[in-house]
This record gives sequence, C-alpha cells and structure tokens, in this order.
Amino acid sequence: MMIDEEIARIRAHRNNIHRYRRLLKTKLSDVERQFIERRLSEESSALAALTSRTFPIAFTVPQFPPTQGSAGAAS
Repeated sequence: MMIDEEIARIRAHRNNIHRYRRLLKTKLSDVERQFIERRLSEESSALAALTSRTFPIAFTVPQFPPTQGSAGAAS
C-alpha cells in the first residue's frame, strides 16, 4: 500500500503548512517569525516534490482561441 503512505505524507505536509500559516497570523518575535517562515518554505517544497513524484501526470486545460460570436460580437 505504497500510495496510502504517500497520501499520508502529503496530508502531513499540508497540515503543517496550514498550521504554520495560522501561526504567522499571530503575534511573534522576529526570530519566531523567521523560523516559521523557513519551516513553511521547507514544507511547501517537500509537498511539491512529493506530489510531483506521487502524481507525475499534470493535467492542464488547453487554451483555445475564442470562437466567433462568443466574444460579444454585434450582429
């Protein structure tokens, strides 16, 4: 069940990111804020790397030019 472990890791990183963002909204010393910002950056990078390894296919919406008549053309 490797995918279950990967999803659990993704969830842990995501939860840490949310926790750090909540902490940044509180009153912190400069040292505390720098530490949390660094941890947030590390967690974000780890999450991005893990998700790209776990789900290597990226789906994108193709960009189509507007069709005639759909962009508010006057008749």
